[in-house]
Amino acid sequence: MIREMTKSDFEAFWPCFETVIQAQETYAFDPKMSFEEAYELWCIMPMKTFVFEENQQILGSYYIKPNAMGPGNHVCNCGYMVTEAARGKGIAKRLCEHSQDQAMTLGFEAMQFNAVVSSNEVAVQLWQKLGFKIIGTIPRAYRHGKLGHVDSYIMYKALRA
Repeated sequence: MIREMTKSDFEAFWPCFETVIQAQETYAFDPKMSFEEAYELWCIMPMKTFVFEENQQILGSYYIKPNAMGPGNHVCNCGYMVTEAARGKGIAKRLCEHSQDQAMTLGFEAMQFNAVVSSNEVAVQLWQKLGFKIIGTIPRAYRHGKLGHVDSYIMYKALRA
């Protein structure tokens, strides 16, 4: 089930969030970020944040927000995280499909991912299967925790003509 995230949901999801940012492999978030800073970033600042829950366990989450303000606010941005134990089970795909439906409901015309780490091949391939195109490469934009400097991609998908 996918539903809006509560603060208690984020508390349950925090170990996953903390593990992801500390790995420094996919998100350009401060690996020393506190729970409150993370909650603000993931749940308060975006328009909406959702969880994927199964058997009373939070297995994944995403947020949706405008990618820019004013004349650019018709394009949205999302971020996704899935717990390590739940990876490879189609949850990210379901979250992304849900986010596209939400984006259209909220009036967005397109979705853009600003910094998909190029070494995150599973995510890059999934986003491409779901219709996203790499529209730009930022050379050496991400300091990967294991690989050093790697490229980041800007990925985009029109949701409406």
